[in-house]
Amino acid sequence: MMAEKRKNKKKLQDIPIPVEEKPTKQHYAVATYMKKNCPTKKTKFLNHQVNYFYANKVVDLLLDSQWATGKDVLFTDRQSCVDYCNKLLKFKFFHRAKKIPITDKDLKPKDLKKKKEKEKLEEEKKKKDGDKVKHVEKEKEKEEEEEEEEKEKDKESKEEDENGEKESKDEKDEKEKKKKKKSKIKLDMHLEQVFIDGTDAYVWMYDPIPFWYYIAGALCLFGAIAVCLFPLWPPSVRKGVYYLSVAAAGFLGVILGLAVLRFIVFVIIWILTLGHHHLWLLPNLTEDVGFFASFWPLYHYEYRGEGYEKKKKKKKKGEQQLDQEQEQELEEKRSDAEIDSPDTAAETDRLDTDVDRVVTEDQTAASETESENSNSQTFEMVEKEDVDKLNLEEKEMAAQKGSGVEEIKLDKQSTINDDSS
Repeated sequence: MMAEKRKNKKKLQDIPIPVEEKPTKQHYAVATYMKKNCPTKKTKFLNHQVNYFYANKVVDLLLDSQWATGKDVLFTDRQSCVDYCNKLLKFKFFHRAKKIPITDKDLKPKDLKKKKEKEKLEEEKKKKDGDKVKHVEKEKEKEEEEEEEEKEKDKESKEEDENGEKESKDEKDEKEKKKKKKSKIKLDMHLEQVFIDGTDAYVWMYDPIPFWYYIAGALCLFGAIAVCLFPLWPPSVRKGVYYLSVAAAGFLGVILGLAVLRFIVFVIIWILTLGHHHLWLLPNLTEDVGFFASFWPLYHYEYRGEGYEKKKKKKKKGEQQLDQEQEQELEEKRSDAEIDSPDTAAETDRLDTDVDRVVTEDQTAASETESENSNSQTFEMVEKEDVDKLNLEEKEMAAQKGSGVEEIKLDKQSTINDDSS
């Protein structure tokens, strides 16, 4: 038995004790570089505010760092960065977390109310925008029905192209809004603590102490030693410090006295008026404001008699209605600006200009022919058969075009007949 125990002791002594690996200076240097340069986001993790980053961004950062070039090359490709980050994860510089989207159950009641109000306002906006767009479309349809069939085909093709461009713009705007309205997330502990090159979230546990902390600590230490050596200071300096301390104590005493006095005045007026009149001297004296703001205004008076609660509720409702009206006005202005944008203005202008172009072209053609006929027919005679042919051709053209064109061509015929006669 004794021999077996001795053997077991020898075996235990021969087994090497595992030594815990500690991070080197290089690990600390790489971690501080990552902490400073890698973009991070804030969120709650186990009821604590933490900073987290994405793995793919850290890998991109390390490949562009000083350790990817030069003599001591650590990072040659993405896999080498992942292996190195796995070492840092084992040294507990950061840990892997699981992303969970925040639902309505996770929100507070106040946040839920705000969210519902925003959703209602957005629905109202969409309805108003839809009604305005429908109204504009109806007007366009009426104008198109009045125009001729041949022109409608061309204009419809143009409008389809423009509508396609508008739809593409609306889709782009919606995508941009969706990008801006990113869903909020919360983090939870991940069971697999491994670094993976992707969009996984990693929470920082490494929090290096800034250099100025050491400087501030050293100044505090020297200040404490200087106060302890106060008896050794020169007499003039000691006298100046004494006067300063007395002035500071007097200032604090005055502020405390004002606080007590304002409270006494308030209580006296409140008792004499049975709680109907509230008067505060220096109301911001004990509030969390700036030095000068704490002494202004000088007083605040408020009457809390009959009908005070009703007035207060009316004020709150009025303020809420004003806020909603202001938001709606801003939304209407934006929607009006979108409807009156250069794209829509160009469309309405095109519908008018196309008709005008046809009329003006016919007018110019008529004026040219009139000038030619006037110049030529002063010396030449026109036969009746030629005039009849021209009349038939012009009638056929007028039937195809519009009533406006017919009038122009009738004028043209009359001028030709006058010239021939």
